[in-house]
Amino acid sequence: MLTKLIGIMVFMTTTQIFGFPETVNEKAARTVAAGVVTLVLFAEMTHSVLFLLILLYGFVARVAAGPRFSPLGRFATRIVAPRLGAEKIVSGKPKRFAQGIGSVFSLVTLILYLVGAHAVAFDLLWILGAFALAESALAICVGCKIFAILQRLGVVSDLCEECGDIFSAKAAKRRASSQYAPR
Repeated sequence: MLTKLIGIMVFMTTTQIFGFPETVNEKAARTVAAGVVTLVLFAEMTHSVLFLLILLYGFVARVAAGPRFSPLGRFATRIVAPRLGAEKIVSGKPKRFAQGIGSVFSLVTLILYLVGAHAVAFDLLWILGAFALAESALAICVGCKIFAILQRLGVVSDLCEECGDIFSAKAAKRRASSQYAPR
């Protein structure tokens, strides 16, 4: 069994092990965001470095390999999202960018906490929590909006047309017809 596993791993490329999916189930992404909000609340209530480490690991794991190495990502994609009905597929690239922003926020928060700047660290953590809450409760992915702006400015190129089309009438109609649209 072990020899077979090692053989399989030898033939896997880095892209197969690490890589973000081209498309993402929006319901799973929103579930992950709800988990991030929960972790932020636990971190604030306990002021424990453990929750900051869990947040950082989760964001880095999701940027590197999607939900593959993230317990929260796996829980969202395998357990919760399938129970929420039909998938709502969106582009993965903006979601990966948003996870990267979460990684940076988490890393800076952890560093600030470790050097004793607890108040600033938790202020930054609340901003991260607000972004995650916007994604989870309102389907507003702030990182995705930033990604679209960067794409329109030409900073990010060679990506999906839908990603850069967040301000048009067509995009507004698509959002309004979404089952997650505010009623």
